[in-house]
Amino acid sequence: MTEHWISLEQPGTRLAAFAEPPCTPDASRPDHDWDAPAFAAGPQTDRLRYLDEATRRIAGGLDLEETLGELRLAAVPAFADAILVYLCDPLPYGDEKPTAPVVLRLHRPEHQPEHRPEHRPGPATEHLTASMRLASVLLAGQPVFGSDPWSWSVATELLAPLAGTPGSMPDGRRLIIAPLYGRHRVMGAVVLLRRPERAGFAGDDLLVASQLATHTALGIDKAVLYGHQASVADALQRAMLPSSLPEPTGVRLASRYLPASETARVGGDWYDTIPLPGNRIALVVGDVMGHSITSAAMMGQLRTTVQTLAGLDLPPDEVLHHLDEQAQRLSSEHLATCLYAIYDPVSHRLLVANAGHPPPVLLHPDGRAEVLWIPPGAPIGVGGVPFEAVELPAPTGATLLLYTDGLVESRVRDVWTGVELLRARLHTAADVPGSPPLEELCDHVLDVLGPGTRDDDIALLAARFDGIPPQNVAYWFLDPRPQTPGKARRLVRRTLRRWGLDHLLESTELMVSELVTNAVHFASRPITLRLLRTDVLRCEVGDDSPKVPRMGQAQPGDEGGRGLFLVSRLATNWGSTMLSTGKVVWFEQKLLDEHRRTDRRTSDEPVRGSDGGTPAGTARGTE
Repeated sequence: MTEHWISLEQPGTRLAAFAEPPCTPDASRPDHDWDAPAFAAGPQTDRLRYLDEATRRIAGGLDLEETLGELRLAAVPAFADAILVYLCDPLPYGDEKPTAPVVLRLHRPEHQPEHRPEHRPGPATEHLTASMRLASVLLAGQPVFGSDPWSWSVATELLAPLAGTPGSMPDGRRLIIAPLYGRHRVMGAVVLLRRPERAGFAGDDLLVASQLATHTALGIDKAVLYGHQASVADALQRAMLPSSLPEPTGVRLASRYLPASETARVGGDWYDTIPLPGNRIALVVGDVMGHSITSAAMMGQLRTTVQTLAGLDLPPDEVLHHLDEQAQRLSSEHLATCLYAIYDPVSHRLLVANAGHPPPVLLHPDGRAEVLWIPPGAPIGVGGVPFEAVELPAPTGATLLLYTDGLVESRVRDVWTGVELLRARLHTAADVPGSPPLEELCDHVLDVLGPGTRDDDIALLAARFDGIPPQNVAYWFLDPRPQTPGKARRLVRRTLRRWGLDHLLESTELMVSELVTNAVHFASRPITLRLLRTDVLRCEVGDDSPKVPRMGQAQPGDEGGRGLFLVSRLATNWGSTMLSTGKVVWFEQKLLDEHRRTDRRTSDEPVRGSDGGTPAGTARGTE
């Protein structure tokens, strides 16, 4: 699209130079040819045919640039030899009343060709504050000739920034000022000019200019409204995405989110990472089909539902089942795909279920990239279709990549071709000494998109599995007997001394004794006791009772009721988590830097124990 520049000779009144639209039609719009006869002298049928074609094209513009581009192509050279478009800065939105003087800005197309030497553009920016006369012409909403006494000063005001000399003006009726008046407000003004060798504008040309300006103003109004809605939807979607990723022990995380190239095409892609009991973490990625504010709102509702279901510590297939039921209650018109995975850094295992989503890719420590086969299932919202969870090994040093279909699918590439291209790119990225940093890996993966526009938004989540070494985990099953708290204290004492944490012996024994005593009171099956040495010392006590302990206020004569009060005072952090098999009550204590675990293997053997001190090991399913 070409900008139309004018310069006025001194002291004459000729239009010395201007740039016309390109002779070749737009490649993306092959019907841009304008068969316009000598317009002013043409028959009435030609005038009506021209207006019908011009207004139809202007009204078909989807955004501001396209609408103004269609106006330029329609006006030059069929109706005028040069055109200037001034827009209010900022463009008004809705019914808000202006609180400051109207400021006009000369609009320049986003893509301008290189100017020939004789086509000298004006200043980099042109802003002017509307005078009383200019404001009156704009508010009147009717085109006027620049030669009229009232509008002469208005035309001078509009052309002065480009002309350089206020006294240099087109003579006769060779200039029309057409206000751009939208549904509620003034949007700007259009200045149409003709060369001296061409006949001046006639009286009927004011009607033509009025039609062009009216449809352009309505198109600008529509573009502003559409852009505002798109920005609201985009802000809504971004607000619903995680503002930051957690830093759980045993896994490193990185993410990317890229909106579609067209701002208005707001979608429902999301990702999430949810810490779970036992240092596990849920990795989620989903995509609500469609592009609208409704899709973004639906995404927010589904993400909230997933977080709630994850808090119940349900397996992935049950999470998807309940999510499917909730989606059917929320809307019967929107479907979604979702992939839900749980990583356990203690057992080094991955549990995954899929609801119609593209499969994850696992980059092994040796650089081999593998597309994981997960039963695809049906999209969320279909209803009545079971989901299946698959358990897979998660080797230390491996990287799991979850993504939405915008990364692998496009107009020129199907999903499976894109998945294979992604797998190959991951293999190439890993073909270097050592594992590539996660952030660099994400950037490298996005290169699979190549140049050009994106048809869909993209959510990308990468998780590198570090795991928790077995020597940093101690895990026992204890029968619910009266002597069990004493056994628990002895096991904890032995383990902490083995780990060199003697300074935590007294406080840890006391808190473990209180939690185990409470579990013995309610449990009907063996109790679980687990210690984890990571960046903190974490203790977990699990039982099969659904009753979650609450910290109460013990009276002076009460024998109990102070256990959780002591835990809250001595621990850095504590809490309880409901499980499908009961609950887990846990607490954490800070470690000194020299006592924190490292990834280096030591001579320590895994601590193992049972009811009588025999090992229960570091097996999965420790809750």
